[in-house]
Amino acid sequence: MPVLFALSATHLLNDLIQSLIPAIYPIIKTTYQLDYGQIGMITLAFQISASLLQPAVGFYTDKRPMPYSMLVGMGCTLVGLIGLAFASSYALLLVAAACVGLGSSIFHPEATRMARNASGGKQGLAQGIFQVGGQAGGAMGPLLAAFIIAPLGQRSLSWFSIAALLAMMLMVWIAGQAANLTPMRKKVTGAAAAGPARPTGKVVFAFFILIVLLFSKNAYNASFTSFYTFFLINKFHVSLETAQLMLFLFLAASAVGALGGGILGDRIGRDRILWFSILGALPFSLMLPFAGLFWTGVLTVIINLIMASSFAAIMIYAMELLPGRVGLVGGFFYGLTFGLGGIAAAMLGGLADQFGIETMYRACAFLPAIGLLAWFLPSVREPQIK
Repeated sequence: MPVLFALSATHLLNDLIQSLIPAIYPIIKTTYQLDYGQIGMITLAFQISASLLQPAVGFYTDKRPMPYSMLVGMGCTLVGLIGLAFASSYALLLVAAACVGLGSSIFHPEATRMARNASGGKQGLAQGIFQVGGQAGGAMGPLLAAFIIAPLGQRSLSWFSIAALLAMMLMVWIAGQAANLTPMRKKVTGAAAAGPARPTGKVVFAFFILIVLLFSKNAYNASFTSFYTFFLINKFHVSLETAQLMLFLFLAASAVGALGGGILGDRIGRDRILWFSILGALPFSLMLPFAGLFWTGVLTVIINLIMASSFAAIMIYAMELLPGRVGLVGGFFYGLTFGLGGIAAAMLGGLADQFGIETMYRACAFLPAIGLLAWFLPSVREPQIK
């Protein structure tokens, strides 16, 4: 548990820094005179760089664990953060955002593998604890933007280098505990390896369905992380601070949903959590574009609470399909999450420029319906670990 909580804390600090990128969009849009398409391209630069290396890092660390590689990742994030604070042009913003993404691509696979090793067989709980840190960190970005960055300016981003340094200190301690987790890693791998072999076609098909599910969730999430503040300001004429607070509520719901979904998945089954996240969110997402300001806030919290509950289930499902490849799965799915989110943000930015931001949100309301493809997922059960 101490290792899990430390991993969750580093995940919080890593994702807090990441969340500052979309949180400053309203500021840099004015400063650099950007359109929605250019805002989407910043998200694309960050998230594509965050996705490219993750599968390769995960594949390598499954064979040769490198717990200290997390320090290298956080170092890249620190460089990107300083770059964002002092960028003098749009091109430098893109490069700095890509550096932050590169740091995430190195951090997530190894951290996911260590969380699995420290699970003691309670994988949903372990992934939930790990996820709640990341979701909480992501939720803090809008608050920090509203109360620190907005009044003090873009250069105040450099102050958050303290968070990166704190994360690096925690990572040194976590890496020192890696040897103590090796027996659990072998136990989990051995138990999974003892299970029946799964046909390649079945595994590939299941992964395809999981990828589609992730795309629907991350495209919908990207519409909020990149454009929600603009939507609120444009439709309801609220202040930037109010818009950032409402974005915080949306993102904070992710933390609660991720932890709750992980715990419930261990108890009632991950299949049920998946279906709850799909069927539960769809009615509310369809109502959202037509709601007033108050109900917009309420509905966004409900939607993200429900949708976030399934991420641990999707991750564990993928780990069960490829036992012994935890780093690869973690890198692939975190990388895919960033990559799909970045592509979606760029596409949605173009859609908002062409047809208006309210029209974009009406189109996004149907994205959760793609999750109905989960009907075709084959049943996978992992052997119980005593």
